[in-house]
Amino acid sequence: MEEPSTVPDPQSPSAPAVPPTPPVPLSALLAREDLALRLIAGPAEPDTVIHWAHTSEMADPYPYLLGGELLLSAGVHIPEAAGSGTYFDDYVSRIVAAGGAALGFGLAPVHDTVPRALVEACDTYGLPLLEVPPQTTFSGVARAVWQLMAQARLAELRRVTEAQQSLAAAAARPDPVPAVLRQLAQRVGGRAVLYGPEGTELAHAGRLPPSGPTTPAAPSADGADTVPPEGTEEALAGLAGVVRPRGAHGPAPSSATDTVDGVHLAAYALGSGQGFVLGVAAPRRDPGDHTIASVASVLLSLLTGEHQSGSGAARSAALVRLLLGAAPETVAPLLGGERWVVVHARPAGDGPAPDAVSASALATALGSALVDVGGGVVRVLVPGDRETVAQPGWICGVSAPAGPHAWAAADTQAARALARARATRAPLVRHGDRPALADLVPPADAEAHAHALLAPVAGTPALTETLRTWLSLHGSWDRTAVALSVHRNTVRQRIARCSALLAADLDDPDVRMELWFALRDG
Repeated sequence: MEEPSTVPDPQSPSAPAVPPTPPVPLSALLAREDLALRLIAGPAEPDTVIHWAHTSEMADPYPYLLGGELLLSAGVHIPEAAGSGTYFDDYVSRIVAAGGAALGFGLAPVHDTVPRALVEACDTYGLPLLEVPPQTTFSGVARAVWQLMAQARLAELRRVTEAQQSLAAAAARPDPVPAVLRQLAQRVGGRAVLYGPEGTELAHAGRLPPSGPTTPAAPSADGADTVPPEGTEEALAGLAGVVRPRGAHGPAPSSATDTVDGVHLAAYALGSGQGFVLGVAAPRRDPGDHTIASVASVLLSLLTGEHQSGSGAARSAALVRLLLGAAPETVAPLLGGERWVVVHARPAGDGPAPDAVSASALATALGSALVDVGGGVVRVLVPGDRETVAQPGWICGVSAPAGPHAWAAADTQAARALARARATRAPLVRHGDRPALADLVPPADAEAHAHALLAPVAGTPALTETLRTWLSLHGSWDRTAVALSVHRNTVRQRIARCSALLAADLDDPDVRMELWFALRDG
């Protein structure tokens, strides 16, 4: 296990002296037929990479190397008696000490063959030695390195762009946090974990290939997630603690990395400042992985944090005042408006039941932080000056704009609008707030008539709600059953019971109209 380290700032003096381009595998350079390079000494490691090509005829190039170079030399610096002393050992050891990746030796115009002592020294110090044929110029080798870098850079940018698009699309799903984690795990080929402020694992996705002796893990419910190799999970959780806010103990780094048994770990503090941390474990660390994980951390910060105009302090103050007996009208200004709409929402189709995180994401999309989730329904209180539009992956019911004194009625309106939206399979249904014929009757008279007309069924809320829903859906048994989440036979039985108790013919449109007005006013 390596010592955990924070990701350095590229502008910091301590940042690694490597160019902002992906390295080139040495194997890719050797595969170029136009160069005809030949590996004649040193290890043939597939992981050997080159950051750039540099030509030097210095006897000691150490002071001029930054690390990662393919050093090209025609051997001009080699003295005649070099083979009988320690010249080549000293020369190669200095290149290795400077971090040189490989040595390319040109066969023209000074030497016809690569000195045997140089081959032996490269084998001794593990430095790959390439034979450069006479027809291949050093500038041609440097250009090939640049071309391969450009191709790798283009591939990396394409990969990062595609990952950004898929992560953004995942964040718009009804289950945004699990979806983002799944996309991140897929893009890095590993495992992604969201940790809560207390260090508990809130959600995870992906898996890791075995990196040594492990105990087989049972698959999760979806069959896609498995527990990482033994020790990795604990190490990743520990790394998350490194970036979690420390309070009075000073600022924590925004990200940190570590390696355990060949598995690369990274932790990112989410920008909400509430202690949420993203952990990533992958079998390898590609150049674009940090960028992809950073994009995911920004999205998760938006999904787990508060990003609304009203402050948390104001909302807390409003809640305290309500609990201490204040009227809703007096606390409404703290929440940022006088008129509001209530939105009820459920995931579309067979989507998972909403949780606190997905409910927060929906509220963010609607422009409010006042959200509640329970019973499979998300309720959001949205300022009336904001336009409420359909949200991808959700079915929404929207009330008419109302002041604080009518919030309870607006909540009922939103619930009925959501039931109608589910029954009609519409993404959003609004409660009608236009003036109607019923408004011509004095409210007190309309209410008294409604109470008298509905008295036989008023004591059974299931009957009145079924009758109201059935009338609103034009007598459709199936749609009413969907809206109320009951069987269609139950709807039939309840409507028949209503007809008997009211002594009314519910097939008569006049009777239906009168009952509808009564149910609206009662």
